[in-house]
Amino acid sequence: MHHLSENSGKAMISDYPKKPQNKVFRCRNFQLDLSQRTYIMGILNVTPDSFFDGGKYLNLPSALRHIERMLEEGADIIDIGGESTRPGSLGVSEDEELRRVLPVIKEAVRRFNTILSIDTTKLNVAKAALEEGVSIVNDISGLKFEPKIADLVAKHKAGLVVMHTPSRPYDMQEKTHYNSLIDDVRESLRASLRIAEEKGVAPESILVDPGFGFGKTASQNLLLLKHLREFESLGKPILVGTSRKSFIGKVLGTEDPRDRLEGTAATVAVAILNGASVIRVHDVLYMKRVATVVDAVLRAR
Repeated sequence: MHHLSENSGKAMISDYPKKPQNKVFRCRNFQLDLSQRTYIMGILNVTPDSFFDGGKYLNLPSALRHIERMLEEGADIIDIGGESTRPGSLGVSEDEELRRVLPVIKEAVRRFNTILSIDTTKLNVAKAALEEGVSIVNDISGLKFEPKIADLVAKHKAGLVVMHTPSRPYDMQEKTHYNSLIDDVRESLRASLRIAEEKGVAPESILVDPGFGFGKTASQNLLLLKHLREFESLGKPILVGTSRKSFIGKVLGTEDPRDRLEGTAATVAVAILNGASVIRVHDVLYMKRVATVVDAVLRAR
């Protein structure tokens, strides 16, 4: 059997530094040293209709218990969302989204010393959440729906996640044509970064997310994961959110999101190998273990 050697002319995993060297992600009073390990963003959906956990954390005590559990399991960031962005979702009003998320944010800020993120595309939801003390705005539109979110993020010296989507959730799965998938997604993210930085968001406070499951076919999601390292040319740390998504179900032949745990683990491992610095997941305990082992492999000398 032929074994690759350092002189074989072929790239080895060790040729690719896993994490940006001396890169720190800053969001308000928190900072993450991305050269050390992969960071875990735990998902809290306070919605009745999210594709996997809709309805489970609608009341305040259950939401707070879930935050506490995710932190105990190793989450570094808690991402709170009050509007489902599953394919076909029509969204909710600003008032309804605020009604869902604000009580959770207020109590979580008081109770937990951790990084909280608000998953929203609405200006006033982002404003209220930042005023209550969240540290990151996770914008699935990459500032395309509401560019003024960047002004708020800059004002609060908060962190920002810019994600790629070609459209709003209700029709995004009808917009899966790309001239060149990787190039088109990358250029859209580059445009989002321009908006953010022109409005004063600190360069070290931005993460990019290629938007798995948002206006992509199953095969396109696999290609994004395979070529994830192409997004390093944007000069920002990469966040990946593949958790229990339908493209994993397509590969495994299952329509039930509950049957996608091992498939999610595989995508998380591949994402970290291919340069992801933050992974957004439902199953914190299991994916933290996956990340810890992959990080150990990448550190091995």
